[in-house]
Amino acid sequence: MDATAPQEPGPPILDLWHPVAILAELTAGETIRTRLLDRDIAVGLDGEGAPLAWLITGEAPGGAPESLPAIAAYEFAWTSLGTPPAEIFAIPECDEPDRRNLATFSVGVHVSAPRAVENFLDLGHFPYVHAGILGQVPRTEVADYRVEVDPETNELWALDCEFFQPQAAAASTDGQMSQYTYRVPHPYCVMLYKSCPTDESRFDVIALFCQALSADRVLFHTFMSVIDEVSSDEQIRAFQTLVSAQDKPILENQTPRLLPLEVGAEASVRSDRASVAYRRWLGDLGVGYGVIPAGLPDDGS
Repeated sequence: MDATAPQEPGPPILDLWHPVAILAELTAGETIRTRLLDRDIAVGLDGEGAPLAWLITGEAPGGAPESLPAIAAYEFAWTSLGTPPAEIFAIPECDEPDRRNLATFSVGVHVSAPRAVENFLDLGHFPYVHAGILGQVPRTEVADYRVEVDPETNELWALDCEFFQPQAAAASTDGQMSQYTYRVPHPYCVMLYKSCPTDESRFDVIALFCQALSADRVLFHTFMSVIDEVSSDEQIRAFQTLVSAQDKPILENQTPRLLPLEVGAEASVRSDRASVAYRRWLGDLGVGYGVIPAGLPDDGS
């Protein structure tokens, strides 16, 4: 396989659920056009508010569109170009009655979905990219943490993570040592459980759902399930928008845009343990879209 050749998603990616629209931005009787895995699709709602999706084939008007499976989950419409599982990965915290579940931010980024997920897993960039919010110099050290793959669900977890944050959330009034747990339930989706500034017994949930437009372009969707009786929806969204916007130029300046799976292809330190595990996990799943498979040269693109 040539690393520079066009990539095909293959069953490991085709058979997954992928986010394609914020539900609140859809209207019954109307459709939006978007892209998923190099295919043009249309997304809308039926008369009862359930999402619908179609494949746009470019055929002459009057031809029957090819319908795609569609579900609503976590404030987004999701679809698949293959044969997806009956249910999407569960986030049980979203069912707690006092939580605020919000689609917070979506933006196009010229980078592969795996690169975006890997950046989300990186504690070490907090003091430099999110200075004064998620980290600050000189408190730059990443404490040791552990990474494991759940043998039952095959999800990747990073556990016992912690980092000092000047403003951990929209509702924060002071700095705190935040406890983190990262979870990767899907090759292109990642989430974290983070110390809640208003309830020490529970965790806020922040998720990145990547819509892979192509192998090296993504729509960066964020979702939050938080315990916050103080902030407005607009304040919560503004906080996450600020954080995500700071990541965009960093991601778009990474080279190569595809994520190399070769162990040792890029320099790593102890704090990169989650990144190294994520790359190995993608390789074990057989993911070949948005990555440079192990053993192939890096063309620098």
